[in-house]
Amino acid sequence: MKIRVSLLLCAAALTASGGCGGPDERALPPRVRIGQHTWNVEIADNDATRSRGMGGRKEVPPGMGMLFVFPREEPVRFHMLDCYIPLDVAFIDAGGRIVEIRTMYVEADPADPKTHYPSRAPVTYALEVAADTFARLGIERGDAVELLGGARDAAKAAR
Repeated sequence: MKIRVSLLLCAAALTASGGCGGPDERALPPRVRIGQHTWNVEIADNDATRSRGMGGRKEVPPGMGMLFVFPREEPVRFHMLDCYIPLDVAFIDAGGRIVEIRTMYVEADPADPKTHYPSRAPVTYALEVAADTFARLGIERGDAVELLGGARDAAKAAR
């Protein structure tokens, strides 16, 4: 009887996890990992969501961010349209390395931003988080970035 119950529990666990390899990665929320730090992210993978970005936000909770996914690797530039909180942006190349980190500040008139924050190299992704997060965590240019769950799916779909 113990063997049968154990087999049933094992079968239930495998069914819930999507198979022998652990949870079904496609069912996991979009996340980004840099070193030992992970963020749950919203995905901005089309013109409308990339343009809106984090506009209108009054806060970015710890452990949260936004991953911008571009259809091809190229230089990009950001601005703080309708942003009411300062943000860090990590520009990430197609190989998954941070090529630059910038802190973006709230504009005097958020509806009419004057400052632009260009990537100084071609990038495929950008990760926005609350300002000073990367410096506080010791994350810097050259660090590897890993896309997980829905973030990896969004990156594949953009290609």
